[in-house]
Amino acid sequence: MSAPPQDWTSRPERSNTLALRIIVWVALRLGRAPARVLLLPISLYFLLFAAAPRRASRDWLTRALGRPPRWREQFRHFHTFAATILDRVFLLNDRFDLFELELIGTDTVREAFAAGAGCFLLGAHFGSFEVTRAVGRMQPGLDVSLLMYETNAQRIGATIRAINPALGTKIIPLGSMQSMLRVRESLDAGGFVGMLADRRLGDEESITVPFLGTPARFPTGPFRLAALLRRPVVLMFGIYLGGNRYQVHYESLNLEDGDARHLAARYVERLEHHARRAPCNWFNFHDFWR
Repeated sequence: MSAPPQDWTSRPERSNTLALRIIVWVALRLGRAPARVLLLPISLYFLLFAAAPRRASRDWLTRALGRPPRWREQFRHFHTFAATILDRVFLLNDRFDLFELELIGTDTVREAFAAGAGCFLLGAHFGSFEVTRAVGRMQPGLDVSLLMYETNAQRIGATIRAINPALGTKIIPLGSMQSMLRVRESLDAGGFVGMLADRRLGDEESITVPFLGTPARFPTGPFRLAALLRRPVVLMFGIYLGGNRYQVHYESLNLEDGDARHLAARYVERLEHHARRAPCNWFNFHDFWR
């Protein structure tokens, strides 16, 4: 069965390539400070002319704040998104020296790495996924791969190769037995496999749990995979705090009972906790509850 017309994969965010290319071009040639000047008109453009993302932003912020957002709060929401896209250029080139990073829960990562059995890293379209790669700086030689839907894998893979060709092979597309073999091989070699577990595709199996006071559907696939392979699971959230500051959280997810639905519910609980604290880091610009 094909995905419904309003599935997130068909949303306008896939057409932001031109803005991304402009940001990447300026960032690589002029540096981070000049490129940040572009964030203002880009954010204002989306606030004024991108109707669907603007509605999604308003709905999200209303739920997270408990009241309708002010104009400047919606602008900050888009600006936060644009800022993390810009910083992706530098983070994928290992320019962590440009940022102030507060790492919380690093012992969880070190323990998983020391065990040598590999580890699943579960994130969300919340904050910066790339800044969580700081884990690689804590453990030299650690291999981190990203597991994602094939369409997104092609798009993100192309973007990553444009920024840093050496990282192009770190993407594992979902949808085939070969994908699962690559995941298993990476884990068996002691590597970490990252997944964003907040979006489901079409009629993918899901769990419905309360999220910001309203039932929402989350995919169970990432959690079934973790339960099946019995590897450590670490939640990771790279929260943008403004300027060049990020706060990176790593949290262990208990696998004792091996139940995928229990893991999914716990994941949603922790995602809501961090999302309420930093609502402008939420980057699902579509009707998430629909």
